[in-house]
Amino acid sequence: MHIVISAIGRMKSGPERDLVARYLDRARAGGRQLGLSGFDISEFSESRAQRPEQRKSEEAGHLAGALPEDCFRVVLDERGKSFSSEEFARLVGTERDAGRKAMGFIIGGPDGLDRPVRQTANLVLSFSGLTWPHQLVRVLLAEQLYRATTILSGHPYHRV
Repeated sequence: MHIVISAIGRMKSGPERDLVARYLDRARAGGRQLGLSGFDISEFSESRAQRPEQRKSEEAGHLAGALPEDCFRVVLDERGKSFSSEEFARLVGTERDAGRKAMGFIIGGPDGLDRPVRQTANLVLSFSGLTWPHQLVRVLLAEQLYRATTILSGHPYHRV
């Protein structure tokens, strides 16, 4: 199963970008033996439209367009459902085992996500009720994707 991240905001060089790269490299390496591939990121600049609703609508087209049509879509939003790391890993494993070709993760911009993006998601996922900057959300997601590969493979990285 191919893993894809679609995000508003371009990360500049720095520690957050380095952490994302480190965790996604680890996820790629560990994911190969599990039938997981890709761990790719598509970044899009924030819309320059005048009104928030216009910005969200414009950004929605970029976000959704970067994901394969038949993928399991996960929207990251503070109003979503919270998972434990084990539950998240089980979700990834279940979709892979069901023959899903891809799983896509959507990270919105400062104005949030357009309603249709949320409505077409298979899952709205929250890392917490807090609002996080897009750079840190990517770090959190990359780490959880790596952690999922370690949980699915029985590697001791994840300790309870």
